[in-house]
Amino acid sequence: MGIPRNGAVSSVIYVDADACPVKAEVEKVGTRHGHRMYMVSNGGLRPSRNPLVETVIVPEGPDAADLWIAERAGSRDVVVTGDILLAARCVEAGAQVLKHDGEALTAVNIGNVLAMRDLMTDLRAADPFRQGGGRGFSRADRSRFLDALERAVRRAG
Repeated sequence: MGIPRNGAVSSVIYVDADACPVKAEVEKVGTRHGHRMYMVSNGGLRPSRNPLVETVIVPEGPDAADLWIAERAGSRDVVVTGDILLAARCVEAGAQVLKHDGEALTAVNIGNVLAMRDLMTDLRAADPFRQGGGRGFSRADRSRFLDALERAVRRAG
């Protein structure tokens, strides 16, 4: 958790920033609330000029950004990620977790989300010619995300 100049503990927003379509929205909401934000990736990000945003470049390697976030996120923090395994670790640590489309991942639903992830992995493995991917990211997804992030930041404190 971040510690502002007045000594009070404030929440932090962690973003799994590789391929994250909502970095600008996170910066907008985080700045409005005065929260420190960490954009964590393996590289390739343009650093923000915003003094509340820190770009963290982790070493190359599987899940390095996820590990960095998971080791730090706790209660009163917000984590933005599309990675379900990272989300599960952060939910367990008490963080507010959001997917890019605004879906909140919580202690109540993370088990079902993990099960669906595993099922889809098994289906793809059983049919290597299976075509298709996720649907495109829409304006409605962006709007839902902004609303969900605003609520999560308020809950986090």
